[in-house]
Amino acid sequence: MVIPKKQTNKENLLSQGVQLLMQQGYHGTGLKEILDAVQIPKGSFYNYFTSKESFAAEVIQHYINPFVEQLDKHLQNPDMDALTALKHYFNELVAELEKAQFKGGCLLGNLMGEIGDTSDVCQKSLRLAVHRYQSLLANGLKKAQMEGTVRIDKSADDMADLLVNTWQGALLRMKIEQSAEPLRQCCHDLLDDYFSV
Repeated sequence: MVIPKKQTNKENLLSQGVQLLMQQGYHGTGLKEILDAVQIPKGSFYNYFTSKESFAAEVIQHYINPFVEQLDKHLQNPDMDALTALKHYFNELVAELEKAQFKGGCLLGNLMGEIGDTSDVCQKSLRLAVHRYQSLLANGLKKAQMEGTVRIDKSADDMADLLVNTWQGALLRMKIEQSAEPLRQCCHDLLDDYFSV
């Protein structure tokens, strides 16, 4: 199947957007820079997006999609219980962040801090991305509760919220410490200790 050029251009713009927004932030990234990177004229940008804000909102969803797919793949693994699947998933993330030498962190966390309270369009997209991620984590924790590996006196939704919030904080600490230790501590304290039976 041949992918239409318009779709390819949009995908390239979104992928480039993830890289540039991760490296330079929303305010540090200009449209010209994005367009130059994918070699399309400015007028073409507006065939895909109504504004830089709407572009950033789509970049946020483009960014979270592979994480949701990766997490879902782990949770669907028939050879693993849900708690082990969650641990494997987070261990993979830690390894990827170490390989990247702790650069970037999480685009969601970065943008939440930069424009989370100033752009309604991006705020909605960030909320949706976090909800999609949190919801899948909650499903995994519910499954682990049914399997008897995770405590049942706390709701899976509350534990998923705590995991997302703690992970985001650990990612910020990782950047200033230049170490995976805050991430490992987050996973150990929650998945190995607080959540487990």
